[in-house]
Amino acid sequence: MTDSPVALITGGGSGIGAATARQLLDQGHRVTVTGRGADRLRRFAEELGEPSGLLTLAGDAADYQDVQAAVTATVEEFGQLNTVVANAGFASFDNVTDGDPAVWRDMVLTNVLGPALLIRAALPALRETRGRIVLIGSVAGVVYSPGNIYGATKWAVTGLAENTRRMVTDDGVGVTLVNPGATETNFFDAGGGPPDRAMMTADQIASAIVWAINQPHGVDVNTLTIRPVPSPL
Repeated sequence: MTDSPVALITGGGSGIGAATARQLLDQGHRVTVTGRGADRLRRFAEELGEPSGLLTLAGDAADYQDVQAAVTATVEEFGQLNTVVANAGFASFDNVTDGDPAVWRDMVLTNVLGPALLIRAALPALRETRGRIVLIGSVAGVVYSPGNIYGATKWAVTGLAENTRRMVTDDGVGVTLVNPGATETNFFDAGGGPPDRAMMTADQIASAIVWAINQPHGVDVNTLTIRPVPSPL
């Protein structure tokens, strides 16, 4: 157990982040999960039986002190860091003509600044282990949508992934961008509920993330864009 890989997942108390944490723990990884809601993190740990390989830390993914503290605590607790998953993010479900700029600010900071801060804080530890960076983008970051500010934040994540890859490849650090399509999580709560169309599960997206994480050293899975396939009638 002391030599097993270590992952840090932001926004990991629910949805895709929580599903990824569960699958990694089931495979013997040690996992740190962060999120803004301490109660949600506590419930998540209780649901899993509070395993010794799980560390939960309340914090803001868009606050560098919180992010750095999470990285430091992870290395102190587990001795190393092999993977970070920048999963924290949300959508405002509006557009440039009718949206609330105050909400946009928080969304841009969480969706764009958050992953950059995680990379900044984690790189020294990841260079030591020749580890991996996983950025959770979106199909909205590879297609255009009229007036969509959320989509613009995910286009920024698309650029951040490639720019980071070009910086860290020679250090042996892999970078994977995962672009999920519509997925059944609490992501849609702020938009009035999930859309009436084909959806994937958080576990399905998590399986793809874990597959990328488990690739051998020397193999860098660059981009995974994952869309649901409608079920037959």
